[in-house]
Amino acid sequence: MTSRERLQCVLSGRIPDCVPVCPDISNMVPARLTGRPFWDIYLYNNPPLMDAYVDAAHHFGFDSVMDLFPLTFPEETAGAAPWERFIVRRTPTAITTQSSYVDGGRRVWSPTVDVYPVADPPTFGVPCAKVELPAEPTWFEPVEGVRPFDTGPTGFARIKQRMGDRGLVGAYVTYSSVLGSPDAIYHYLDNPDKHEQWAEERVRWAEARFARVMAMAVKPDFIAVGGSGTLVFQTLKIFRQLALPAVKRAIELATAAGLPAHIHSCGPERELVRVMAEETSLSVIDPLEIPPMGDCDLAELKRLWGDRITLKGNLHTTEVMLRGRAEDVVRAAKRAIDDAAAGGRFILSTGDQCGRDTPDENIRAMIETARTYGRY
Repeated sequence: MTSRERLQCVLSGRIPDCVPVCPDISNMVPARLTGRPFWDIYLYNNPPLMDAYVDAAHHFGFDSVMDLFPLTFPEETAGAAPWERFIVRRTPTAITTQSSYVDGGRRVWSPTVDVYPVADPPTFGVPCAKVELPAEPTWFEPVEGVRPFDTGPTGFARIKQRMGDRGLVGAYVTYSSVLGSPDAIYHYLDNPDKHEQWAEERVRWAEARFARVMAMAVKPDFIAVGGSGTLVFQTLKIFRQLALPAVKRAIELATAAGLPAHIHSCGPERELVRVMAEETSLSVIDPLEIPPMGDCDLAELKRLWGDRITLKGNLHTTEVMLRGRAEDVVRAAKRAIDDAAAGGRFILSTGDQCGRDTPDENIRAMIETARTYGRY
């Protein structure tokens, strides 16, 4: 089977030739493999992160489930302020940018900056004072040399073509995580009268977004409805109240259209697996992290819900993938296969994103174990 066929087989509930394997290397490893400063990828699109990821998937030969394409439509950004980016600090280790727009002849600056380190992914939305910068910069220069990167339907089609049989490419329709910061939590608590309205608005937005996605000439292979840390800043009650209605609706639409639906949500996830398996037709969920970052036991999840939903996880990204030896990876991969591969509906993956310095030989050991020990 090709990677594409193998994944389609598992997501439809059938048995593939072997356990699919998809280590989460969504950012740092692809950026490292380019050999360039990370700001080249994240700020200057040289190359764009999406292309770096596809290159990495082909380089290692795993079964890619790509859910990170930033698909945008003009009607979703119409009326937004015409923000411009400027470099406000440049050092050998980082480039810092700040956005602004002109209103009535006066330049209005964002209260936050974005920091692009030389060898790490960027940090967005950092308060100026936190990095010892004034709210209004005393020096700035335009960001020049950014390569164009089409995030619309044509760009999506290009990336999907580049992926080919190496895997599947999805598109987001809504997010399982609504509250993602302390300020968002305060806003939620201060406005109890708006909760129902917000939930309804999210459903309508998801329906409109889904219609736009399905109107594309090149359709996605799956619909993504996840969000990092769904149950970190949100309780299960808040998730049910604000996010679940739109998530359910998007899954219903995807199912009716014959498309799988996918959730990525790092952090505590056991209850999310239960809700998705018992109350929706969600196809696949990851990364199923173990304690202390998560609360998942792969064997238990398989026993309770593994006949209803495809489980994707969950080798530890630091103790096993980053710090372990190849034999440690093989041992952990075999244990995960033993715990969850019976009867299909399992994709061997990592418990969230692999760190930048994860040894290539560890990634290859994980893939080889799935191809051999994971044969059906």
